[in-house]
Amino acid sequence: MQAPAENKMGLMPIPKLIINMSLPMILSMLVQALYNVVDSYFVARFEQDALTAVSLAFPAQNLMIGFATGTAVGVNALLSRALGEKKPDLANRIAENGVFLALVCYVIFLVFGLFGVRAFFAAQTDVQKIVNYGVDYLTVVCCFSFGIFGQIMFERLMQSTGRTIYTMFTQGLGAIINLILDPIFIFTFHLGAKGAAIATVIGQIVAFILAVILNKLKNDDVKLDLKRFRPNLKLIGRIYAIGVPSILMIAIGSIMTFAMNIILITYTAARELSATVFGVYFKLNRFVFMPVFGLNNGIIPIIAYNYGARNRRRMMEAVKMAILFAAGYIMLGLLAFTLMPGKLLSIFNASPEMLRVGIPAIRIIGSTFLFAGVCIAMGSVFQALGYGTYSMIVSFARQLVALLPSAYVLARVGLDVGIDWLVWLSFPIAEIASLITTLILFRRLYRNVIAPIPEGAQ
Repeated sequence: MQAPAENKMGLMPIPKLIINMSLPMILSMLVQALYNVVDSYFVARFEQDALTAVSLAFPAQNLMIGFATGTAVGVNALLSRALGEKKPDLANRIAENGVFLALVCYVIFLVFGLFGVRAFFAAQTDVQKIVNYGVDYLTVVCCFSFGIFGQIMFERLMQSTGRTIYTMFTQGLGAIINLILDPIFIFTFHLGAKGAAIATVIGQIVAFILAVILNKLKNDDVKLDLKRFRPNLKLIGRIYAIGVPSILMIAIGSIMTFAMNIILITYTAARELSATVFGVYFKLNRFVFMPVFGLNNGIIPIIAYNYGARNRRRMMEAVKMAILFAAGYIMLGLLAFTLMPGKLLSIFNASPEMLRVGIPAIRIIGSTFLFAGVCIAMGSVFQALGYGTYSMIVSFARQLVALLPSAYVLARVGLDVGIDWLVWLSFPIAEIASLITTLILFRRLYRNVIAPIPEGAQ
């Protein structure tokens, strides 16, 4: 039997490979960032209460993305490792179980969309108009979330085999459809926040269909046989051994955002306006961090493949290049957020009062971006080598141990002394804690797992 051909992840020079693997994903992640920004851009011109509702929906949407990407991270790492070990049959079984898990995740959020959305918004605000807008928006997003779950899973099947260019097509098409349909459903059909949600899910469903077609036509390394598929509990356990920490990490982020909204609405003078600014910040920061996550997603299969192939030199070269690339790009975001926060907020039709609250918030939070970028790049090693719990520990330390307690204290102090922006200093505190935790865990992982791996061919 002829041996499988060597994958480019084991041969191509690392700088070129990172660009080859990551650039399409970086571009597609930038396009993905447009989804939220476009929704908020048009909704802000419809009504500020609708913008606040979309901002308050973010924790639930983020959790949905967490389930989708966390499951896909486990599939991605295991599939790439199986290919590196020259086990194509195992790779196919991993892919099939991944598709099954995407369906299970959709059912979970369908149930939440039908029965849990109103309670979710009522826990954050007592402004009934905001609650109603939020229910309209999030119900549609959750009940039709099979599009985003399917899209992400089938995109990761292509990413796992080095075919990252096609994810740019799927995400690009979805974002263009969303951009075209948003103003039509929001303004022409007078659907407001619900119209933004309808435009979003249509884009996601079309992108999902295209991802399935591209996998069928272009991905020769993965062959799905879903007709004879039976769930494999052992493989599912291995997928979630890697993926659950990633899901929990994003779930921690959703808990943080949910709790932060409550802190801002309860303990700051600007109340709902502070929560709106916080939501707008998350829309804007996706343009900074989504490309870094795209780089992260491109690095994971490279590290996993060369881990399976027992080549430490290529693994560490990939890590070093990823940190350099991430730091360079993050600096651009840092400069934009610190030097022109007012112009960024004006994208969302910001009122003078929103600018007063938002400019110091955007500037303070933006000053911490470099720390966060380095942590994300180093976190790719944790995920690729099956140590997703380390990423979860970093996220827990940043968001629950450092950020929320300091935000609560600073918000209370700021309210007492009349300084609105004091609460935003909790972000520099949290990022420093995150960087320290990441460096400690990476040093431990290098000493115990990476260092014993053979150097590999020069």
